[in-house]
Amino acid sequence: MQRMNEVRRIEERPLSELFSDLVTETSNLVRNEVALARVELTDKASKIGKNVGSLVIGGAVAYAGVLAIGAAVIMLLSRVMPDWLAALVVGLIVVCVAWLMISKAITALKKVELKPEATVESVKEDAQWIKDQIS
Repeated sequence: MQRMNEVRRIEERPLSELFSDLVTETSNLVRNEVALARVELTDKASKIGKNVGSLVIGGAVAYAGVLAIGAAVIMLLSRVMPDWLAALVVGLIVVCVAWLMISKAITALKKVELKPEATVESVKEDAQWIKDQIS
């Protein structure tokens, strides 16, 4: 019954007023969608920034530690093998560990979806609503 009253009320309004309302509502809708996209992208950018910051800081600290440990291991191994071979063995181990750490970080960054999915879905719903209003 309420739907029929709403249809009658709409039918009684001039067409120009209905189009004016449609333009106003569409404008509000677009503004809200832009605001939603901004919030969603800001949140995702913040997560990426935190991950990249952690990578940089962690890498710098690990680098200093690896240098000290590497020197100690090279000195220890040089007692049982030539110095150059000890340095090569330690260098290869360090490179393997670094590769694993970098691979893990890249995989985590690839999982972050930059597409504002909620906004896209909302825009699709809005487009359908506008089509329904025009029909």
